[in-house]
Amino acid sequence: MPLLVTIEKFLRRHAMPPTKFGRECARDPRLVFDLRNGREPGPRVQRRIEHFMNSYCRSAGQ
Repeated sequence: MPLLVTIEKFLRRHAMPPTKFGRECARDPRLVFDLRNGREPGPRVQRRIEHFMNSYCRSAGQ
């Protein structure tokens, strides 16, 4: 599944604003908006995003 689709599902599931997501996982509040506009994250940023989502789900018990 493409990374942006995964992020969009995560945002809906956790009712998290895109700016909060970007700030917490990559210190970039525009991250989601830039991804929606075609930005391709590098491998390091992609790993940070995936790690954040996995850690958040584990800490939330989901």
